[in-house]
Amino acid sequence: MATYIERTWAPEDESALGRKDRQAGVYRAFVPDALGLRLPQLSAEAASAAEDALTVLARADERIGTSGRYLNHLLIRSESISSSWIEGNRVSPKKLAIAEVLEHGTRAALDVVANVRATENAISSLANHERAVTTDDFVDLQHVIEPRLERGLRREQNWVGGAGWSPLRADFVPPPETEVPRLVEDLAQFVTVTDGNPVVRAAIAHAQFETIHPFIDGNGRTGRALIHTVLRRGDAVRNTLIPISAVFAGLTGEYIRGLTAFRETPSRTDEWVIGFSRATEVAAQLAVQFAESIIDQDRRSYDDLLVFRRAQEKNPIAPRRDALSLKVLNTLATHPVVTADSVAERFAVSPAAAHRALTELANAGVLGRTKDQRGRLFCWTADKHLALVALTERRGRVGGADTRDRRPRLGPERPAMEHVGELQPRSGRGATQR
Repeated sequence: MATYIERTWAPEDESALGRKDRQAGVYRAFVPDALGLRLPQLSAEAASAAEDALTVLARADERIGTSGRYLNHLLIRSESISSSWIEGNRVSPKKLAIAEVLEHGTRAALDVVANVRATENAISSLANHERAVTTDDFVDLQHVIEPRLERGLRREQNWVGGAGWSPLRADFVPPPETEVPRLVEDLAQFVTVTDGNPVVRAAIAHAQFETIHPFIDGNGRTGRALIHTVLRRGDAVRNTLIPISAVFAGLTGEYIRGLTAFRETPSRTDEWVIGFSRATEVAAQLAVQFAESIIDQDRRSYDDLLVFRRAQEKNPIAPRRDALSLKVLNTLATHPVVTADSVAERFAVSPAAAHRALTELANAGVLGRTKDQRGRLFCWTADKHLALVALTERRGRVGGADTRDRRPRLGPERPAMEHVGELQPRSGRGATQR
């Protein structure tokens, strides 16, 4: 049975605390039940919602196919941006991509870069269902996200929300630090198992992780990266990643209420699973539409290059298969921000040859030139591809609908129309995306 442990708050250093936070008192830290290995018994409604979500995931994964493997990097960017927006880190897809390539940028951008890498690590390593998941895996994942913190599980009490800086005024107090190691070990064993519906297992694993809150910081981002691990381990998806945080970011209130419901009583686990399943369906729809939009954009970029070469009377008009400009164009989904040096290194060519290829793509309107405050060129950006990431973010925040009529309150800025054009969703749900 889940229990509460009473603890005393008596701050040693009161100099930085307000009057209310300096007050001593007793608070209750919540200790959840261990999960064990089996999935909980669900109501017919919750089980049906999870089955529906699993079916939608399978169809989305099939529609996207193997192209999802090269689209995943942009999808991971979308997921990481949304996950960080939930935590209050607001960064645009373009600033994130530039920070990732140059390894320089704002604190918020570098934090999201860490989240991108953590999600990639989780998918490539922890998603292998032939290996057991351990506490150290969770620690490694969190340390990539928050490298400034000391590596390891927390060794002090933490709390979530509230009006001040005191567990007495917190919205939620996770289990004491003494309970964390055994609960995380139990969670690792639960994640290792792949029996049953992986949507249910992902929902329960994520909620339990957030309830334990095993680290001083980075719990939300680490816990949301864990979702993709469980879905991949359970073969719910094989080719792609679903941007579920984009949906959570638009439903932050419902997301927090769902987690609270999960903690309050076992009978409300159904409520959380139903909400999680519905968010998963919306995210799967977003992934399909995003993949189709990126493929269409790749085609349009190629056509723009041909139009430019024809106007320049290039011979041949269509670049050869081994042409560097074509190689760069074909990898914009995985490398939407490039420099002459990065292209030279990746394709084993001279910086001069890389510069010529990038200049051609920029003159064709495929790439944009990004300059510093002094007007010096320092990178080229696939602005139209990055704009599609922003559109995915914005659509997720309104439940996957067209954002022409339902504009999100928060999220990345609306992309410039010259970058996204009059995009018609293939699902037929709406008109121009805003």
